[in-house]
Amino acid sequence: MLPLICLDVDGTLVGLAGAPSDALWSAADLARQRGQRLTLCTARLAAGPTRVWAERLDPLGWHVFHTGAARWNPATGEVRATPIPDDAVAACQATAAAHGWVLETYSWDDYVVDSDDALAVEHAGLLALPHARRPISDLRDPVVRVQFVVTRDQVAAAVAAAPAGTVASAATSPVMPGAAFVSVTAAGVSKAAGIAAVADDLGVPMSDVMMVGDGHNDLPAIEAVGWGVAMGNAEPEVLAAARLLVADVEDDGAAQAIEASASLGADGRS
Repeated sequence: MLPLICLDVDGTLVGLAGAPSDALWSAADLARQRGQRLTLCTARLAAGPTRVWAERLDPLGWHVFHTGAARWNPATGEVRATPIPDDAVAACQATAAAHGWVLETYSWDDYVVDSDDALAVEHAGLLALPHARRPISDLRDPVVRVQFVVTRDQVAAAVAAAPAGTVASAATSPVMPGAAFVSVTAAGVSKAAGIAAVADDLGVPMSDVMMVGDGHNDLPAIEAVGWGVAMGNAEPEVLAAARLLVADVEDDGAAQAIEASASLGADGRS
């Protein structure tokens, strides 16, 4: 039995319905009863339904947000965050203005976007959060991530625009098929690093960790753990790197992965 299971959100935990299925929650409940820990591992912020899902997935565990830039424990309320340099935020603002891209700026549990662009409005709806134009000064806590919300054909340019001292990663959602979300965080931040920190807190070797995902920003984590799992709808690079393949998000592949974890071990036995 694997002691730690990590799950991406968009395209893994959540498909076109916009929320995890009953089958997913049933599988998670059984995993906790077996003594397993579950960790939400997402580029999203810790707010709205995403925060609720994290707590329901495992109310006693650590959860990874902002592609690894923030971790939150609902049982203790503790937050561990890695802020992004102020000059990097300013550089991203200038880049977004020059290209006409939507730029979102995040603290660990809040975000602002000073745009009424359709992508900004639609993304607020995806997050189930109200859309309202707000300045960065509205954020009370340090900035941990900025995000370019662009069309699919602009992804490469947005990733390349990450300023010195930062790293960029791209993600998509089946709910917004024409859009892409390019996160910019401090250098060294990744889902893989966030999972490694959670595993270290729990005293679990990475060889005993499962990561389930579908997108490019899941790839480093899938490669870093002992049991990388690709959803049936995963990007080709993720499919190639994964140790296991499960069903599409619309066919409860994440629930299938959780169920499989009960009979897997780091030594390769199944």
